[in-house]
Amino acid sequence: MSEFISKPGVKNLQRDGEKLITTHCSYCGMQCGMHIRVSERTGEIKGVEPRYDWPVTLGKLCPKGVTAYQQIDHPDRIKRPLIKKNGEFIESSWDEALSLIERKFTELQEKHGKDSLSVFGGVSMTNEKCYLVGKYARVALGTRFIDYNGRFCMSSAAGGFNQTFGLDRGSTLPWTELEHSDCFLIAGSNTAECHPTSIQMFWKARDKGAKMIVVDPRETPTARIADVHLDLKPGTDSALANGLLHLIIKEGYVDQEYVDERCNNYEELKASVEAFTPDHTASLTGVDKEKIIKAAHIFGQSPRSVVMFARGVEQQSKGVDNVTLYSALALLRGQIGKFASGVATFTGQGNGQGGREHGQKSDLLPGYRKLTDPEAVKYISKVWGIEPEEMPKPGVSAYEMFDEIHNGTIKAMHVICSNPAVSSPNVEYAWEAFKKLDFLVVNDFFLSETAEFADVVLPTTTWAEDEGTTTNLEGRVIRIRKAIEPLHESKPDWEIFGEIAKRLGKGKHFNYKNPREIFEEFRIATKGGKADYSGITYERIDKEDGVFWPCPSEDHPGTPTIFKDKFSTPDGKANLPAVAWKEPGEIPTKEFPLRLTTGRVVYHYLSGNQTRRIDFLMEQCPVPYAEMHPELASQYNMRDGEMIKLSTPRSSMELEVKLTKATRNDIVFVPYHWGKELSVNKLTNPSLDPISRMPEFKVCSAKIEKL
Repeated sequence: MSEFISKPGVKNLQRDGEKLITTHCSYCGMQCGMHIRVSERTGEIKGVEPRYDWPVTLGKLCPKGVTAYQQIDHPDRIKRPLIKKNGEFIESSWDEALSLIERKFTELQEKHGKDSLSVFGGVSMTNEKCYLVGKYARVALGTRFIDYNGRFCMSSAAGGFNQTFGLDRGSTLPWTELEHSDCFLIAGSNTAECHPTSIQMFWKARDKGAKMIVVDPRETPTARIADVHLDLKPGTDSALANGLLHLIIKEGYVDQEYVDERCNNYEELKASVEAFTPDHTASLTGVDKEKIIKAAHIFGQSPRSVVMFARGVEQQSKGVDNVTLYSALALLRGQIGKFASGVATFTGQGNGQGGREHGQKSDLLPGYRKLTDPEAVKYISKVWGIEPEEMPKPGVSAYEMFDEIHNGTIKAMHVICSNPAVSSPNVEYAWEAFKKLDFLVVNDFFLSETAEFADVVLPTTTWAEDEGTTTNLEGRVIRIRKAIEPLHESKPDWEIFGEIAKRLGKGKHFNYKNPREIFEEFRIATKGGKADYSGITYERIDKEDGVFWPCPSEDHPGTPTIFKDKFSTPDGKANLPAVAWKEPGEIPTKEFPLRLTTGRVVYHYLSGNQTRRIDFLMEQCPVPYAEMHPELASQYNMRDGEMIKLSTPRSSMELEVKLTKATRNDIVFVPYHWGKELSVNKLTNPSLDPISRMPEFKVCSAKIEKL
């Protein structure tokens, strides 16, 4: 294959009757480089091959990436618009479906006001589409009610980064530098399963002597390769981070010059962690104090260290606190803004970074501008061709939109590239909300669990049938390239927005011929914002294999490493936290004595709407299970493979027991990739972080019963 490896600036290749379309995977934030193989004779997609010269993943694909092409022409693809009539979906024409949407949207807004409509977006789309979702909601529909599924994924990382650094970019350094780091502190991430193509970077660093500290209640494949595994109780991250900060200060590992010059609130932080001695921290977290001490010494003595975290840390009712505290470890060591050092989060969705920057969040406009900033509203209104007075006010977070449905404010919803009927916490509450809606529209290429509630389902394209850009977990803007034309009667989301806008009298604002035209407007919309993409062009992305934002002009090199000289706060200094210890939103009780935590497995992706249709992936992991320690199972006379009832204060479900010693003996773990009666999110706690509005997916009280 070496003769077919693409070179910089060369993107689409040919070989043996096939075209190789250079693009990136459709799944997680790694955005692994790949070629889609297309038959020159038939135009059919034959498979994928890894791209060996993509600098981030260097020819690696996980099981999902290898089989990603199988979703493109899957038998379950929605071929034509569907309209629900007498409780059943009937195929219709686009004209009939769009006319119904126009009539219902118009009737509802005339009767109940603009805010009777709502939009629930997603970030497994290109930047171009994500940008248009916000514009569609605010200009075409004129509603303030818009939010997106990233609220359930990256919002606490965003809140913590903004609070600490004044800027939300998921990584302060390019991941190509990771192999040169001396220490990794990975918290709340089963990296080997959730971002498996990144593991090679850690192994390269380990071969050079790097150390690894893993914070996780379970002894995951990632934890098994760690020098220290801090097996904390779910929901106690802030106590553990405070304990590590206590030791970093006490043992003299603080880079005092860096802290004095570049940080605020050091004395407040120092006072707040004083009580978190190893003994006290161990009592709160359940981690052996000697392991906490060892971890602090390893981290404190490492010249180049990277603090990394994911949903285990963030999906808590104090997720923002957790992010600020773990970030403070890097700040005290003077690691941010330096080579092979810094802070990074493992982005979950493919465009989880770009998708949250440009207007899908309830309070944001493109370029990470605040909707509460009059100057931001004035600027974006001019770009969009509306008056500032026409711009809707901020709305509410994703889960809180279900509250607005239940209280009668929201009457209709347009769900785009998301499956909240699986991914929402306390998901039966979301199901009841969907049933209460007067009208529900869903864009998808499969009939998801959410789409089953819909009145109209619009068939959209897969990632291989459209083009655009995404922003990977480093902050690198990359190209997604079209391999084939849209199948059947599907249309790309951006085209659908334009069709609906036209029928609602707003077509002049959505007059695009292709994604490139959208991107050119998007560049202007981001110019001068914190997330400035204005200097990035398709040509630069092709030539440079991606461009890091911020990039404010075409002669700017982009910013692989951020915060080299100053942070993005008003005074240029990072804000160190002083966080009081708080229990999770729900703690074990006599009735519910255990802790339930949830997560991913290597064979599935998010709600499973795509991966549960791929035979190979389903063969490997067909159903969810209740993972627990043999000691816990023995207390209830449970055996491996038996069915049990798992309950929380919200609901219950039946699951098969999977015994393993690689977990704490006081928790139950369940993967979350299934819907309906197999959805563990029936059980999860909707307690929200006060800043990010992230629900507490990662910890709630539970009980188990033998069936």
